[in-house]
Amino acid sequence: MSLNLYDTSTRTVREFVPIEPGRVSIYLCGATVQAPPHIGHIRSGVNFDVLRRWLTRQGYDVTFCRNVTDLDDKIIRVSADEGVPWFVVAERNQRAFTWAYDQLGCLPPTVEPRAMGHVPEMIELMHRLIDKGHAYASGGDVYFDVRSYADRYGKLSNQKLENMLAAGDTDIDSAKRDPRDFALWKGEKPGEPTWPTPWGRGRPGWHLECSAMATKYLGGTFDIHGGGVDLIFPHHENEIAQSQAAGDGFARYWMHNGMLQLSGTKMSKSLGNSLLIPEMLRKVRPVELRYYLIAAHYRSAIDYSEEALQESAAGYRRLEGFVSRAAEVIHDVDATAPLPQAFVDALNDDLNVSQALAVIHEVVREGNVALAQGNKEQVARHLAETQTMLDVLGLDPRSTQWRNTGDSGLREVVDALIAVALEQRQAARARKDYAAADAIREQLAAAGVVVEDTPQGPRWELAR
Repeated sequence: MSLNLYDTSTRTVREFVPIEPGRVSIYLCGATVQAPPHIGHIRSGVNFDVLRRWLTRQGYDVTFCRNVTDLDDKIIRVSADEGVPWFVVAERNQRAFTWAYDQLGCLPPTVEPRAMGHVPEMIELMHRLIDKGHAYASGGDVYFDVRSYADRYGKLSNQKLENMLAAGDTDIDSAKRDPRDFALWKGEKPGEPTWPTPWGRGRPGWHLECSAMATKYLGGTFDIHGGGVDLIFPHHENEIAQSQAAGDGFARYWMHNGMLQLSGTKMSKSLGNSLLIPEMLRKVRPVELRYYLIAAHYRSAIDYSEEALQESAAGYRRLEGFVSRAAEVIHDVDATAPLPQAFVDALNDDLNVSQALAVIHEVVREGNVALAQGNKEQVARHLAETQTMLDVLGLDPRSTQWRNTGDSGLREVVDALIAVALEQRQAARARKDYAAADAIREQLAAAGVVVEDTPQGPRWELAR
């Protein structure tokens, strides 16, 4: 079964065929850094990290471009409210996003361009659009002429031009020829940063930025453009219009992840219902939060609740527990173990991670039976398959990423100290001093360490 992906532009599941055999180019609309990230922001990064990992696993050389919008109206407002330069706001929050992506196991992008570092490319794109009759300068601004692209505008969002009121901007500017036109360049305003252009000083419009950056790093035509469903209109519709009107093929597949909601309402800072990443990582470990964010199909909405988060974390711990117990029996895991076909089919079916996780849980169930029966051959096979599948999803508990997070680098020290306590407990049991052995176990439990006696000897884990 080949990889099939839902393409928003055709509203169908299509077989994925890259432009160049063996290579895939992806552009993901990244953060607008006016504030630190909540889990709704990071869901997109985690979902597309899974796509990237799956493509890489299939042998593709993936170029992954995730941009940063480091200047917009919101950043300017925060800058004015705090009395600091716009770039201070952007840098502070960009670091918070990078930290969050890293915490949740997202691979670093191949390139992460910042919008304000690409003003020359934006000016060049505006020149091309004006020369082709698709854009015009007016009152210090530059606008895209939507009517010049009327036969194709609205195809991504499945809208008709005659039914649209304002296509790209929240404000209706009298300098526009048509209220549906959208700003490519915004003329100079007091207190705002500006750059020189042939049409006057000012700053870029939001939509222009992504077209300039995507084509600079991925070429005029590239494979996949991703982002949240809230970006379909007007942002992605406008990207397509300006890019194709300028003569670029632009993205061949459009993928959009669903929103993360709280009590049925889209998460946003204006509603005061955002759940910031540091707060979330006090509730669950980073790997558990990643599991939660990818467990639902990427196109579906997630309605956040504390109960659902904890239930999801418990589900991951069941997988982790099997890996831990099996690794005590099997010391050399076959890293070349093939992926179960059902897992492959699930991910090839529009990246159906929820079904892929169901396959993993079934393999773990069989692995636990093999452990109970002492069947080392079957344990070895199920352990290898489990770790290989979890690795594809960025969830392998024995990977460097997760062995070195969530414990401030003290895991080895804790291991050694608990090992001493367990040796003392074993010695007490050997001399039949069960009171002392029980006291050691109770002291460990009081410290949050749960001890389990197994045929292979005592093992421990932190209480949840």
